[in-house]
Amino acid sequence: MDGNNTIWIEKYRPKTLDDVVGQKGIIERLKNYVRSESLPHLLFTGNAGIGKTTSAIALAREFFHDDWQFNFRELNASDERGIDVVRNQIKQFARTAPMGGATFKILFLDEADALTNDAQSALRRTMENYAQTCRFILSCNYSSKIIDPIQSRCAIYRFRPLDREAITEELNRISVNEGLKISEDAMSAIIYVAQGDMRKAINALQGAAIISSEISEEMIYEITSTARPDEILELLHIVLEGDFEASEHRLHELTIKRGIAPNELINQLYRTIINDKTIDRSLKVELISNLGETDFRISEGANQNIQMEALLARCIISADKHKKA
Repeated sequence: MDGNNTIWIEKYRPKTLDDVVGQKGIIERLKNYVRSESLPHLLFTGNAGIGKTTSAIALAREFFHDDWQFNFRELNASDERGIDVVRNQIKQFARTAPMGGATFKILFLDEADALTNDAQSALRRTMENYAQTCRFILSCNYSSKIIDPIQSRCAIYRFRPLDREAITEELNRISVNEGLKISEDAMSAIIYVAQGDMRKAINALQGAAIISSEISEEMIYEITSTARPDEILELLHIVLEGDFEASEHRLHELTIKRGIAPNELINQLYRTIINDKTIDRSLKVELISNLGETDFRISEGANQNIQMEALLARCIISADKHKKA
């Protein structure tokens, strides 16, 4: 194994559109552009780690073949958010002629939703002025943060989180190449941790592979600092029973002794509550509202320990109220 010195995300990045997993419908539409030798401006939207950047690079490879690196440029808008990046770097690339007989170049702007409104307005004009020599592919997590004039100039592709089958297929391919053995429980643990994010899945696998070639469920949860689903379910049941001292003790074990981040714990509680069919609907609504309030307060800088204790208290109060109703 070479997990100690190789970043597997880049090592196993798909080279062609056919290699991209989990986005079959989108990939077929992108291949139609290659066959027609034409390309509009594109807007890729969706969560992180689901193939937006990979698809853009693979599309450039399909169009330009060996010359793809000369006619393709990737910029991350979160690095430089202002209007200067549009006026200088983007405009400079867009205005130069393509190489190797290509009729246009591709500029891939990742995290485009980080651009200020002024920068997006300038980008809109650049997209109009240099449409003959440069095609733009914008990638973002939230399309609502992209101004309407840009959205109207792009074909919009909404990438969905990768399903179990897609992640399993890719991890099995990597495990064969790296000489790894992944148990079924470990695979389920990786899928639980990843939540449809291939980048998270590969990072978890590589982290475990550095320790041993036989990947176990316990390794995955430990490496990713994630609580097991049954531990979250146990905490939830203690809370619903109204035992504050026991739930506080369990919370302390997870956040202090195990080092699980409060935001991650909130996310896991949310997933568990959503999927639990035994919880009364009205109680479920209150519990999710409590989670949302705690998540917001922590994101605004409130003390994490106090807010997590307060979350337990609010959830217990909600549970007790529904018992008495």
